[in-house]
Amino acid sequence: MTGEPVQIDGSGQAVRLQPPARRADARRNRDKVLAAARAAFAEGGETSMAAVARRAGVGMATLYRNFPGRRELLEAVYADEVATALEAARAAAAADDPGAALAGWARSFFAFARAKRDVVAELLAQPGHDAAGIGEGREALVAAVRPLLARAQAAGRARADLTIEQVVDLVLAVAAVRGPAEHVEPLLETVLDGLVRPG
Repeated sequence: MTGEPVQIDGSGQAVRLQPPARRADARRNRDKVLAAARAAFAEGGETSMAAVARRAGVGMATLYRNFPGRRELLEAVYADEVATALEAARAAAAADDPGAALAGWARSFFAFARAKRDVVAELLAQPGHDAAGIGEGREALVAAVRPLLARAQAAGRARADLTIEQVVDLVLAVAAVRGPAEHVEPLLETVLDGLVRPG
């Protein structure tokens, strides 16, 4: 006997359980890899799995234990960033001014889309990737932001003739423009000038 805890699975077999400390270490390692991958992909250029492991301070075995391939790592980075974008939408909803809330969300979503456009492009090109995951992420974001636009429109702080899908497409179109921030960010502000009414 090893002294490690076990549980009996559905077939009557004993399955060794991972001790809590080991599970916590595994979670920390996974989080470190994700953080390193997010930073590396945000910088652009070619990022190898070995470079991500070095940046995270973990070995290749740890990296591949968490993410068997580049596709799985890209999918995890995308899902993690979508979760962050959803949190930003919820935080924006807490703002008192509906127009400011909508504009604040648009700026944070623009930053998200601009930083992740290369990740999404590479992910879609990966063999075996299910593109439905990208669509599901977009649907979740649209659902989270729909109340922001509705509240701003009801308060007369946003154009009444635009849907949230159109607003998302506008922000994504600006985020897709190549060039330095000083070139692209004024384009977003021009879009917001047309979308958000003065208070």
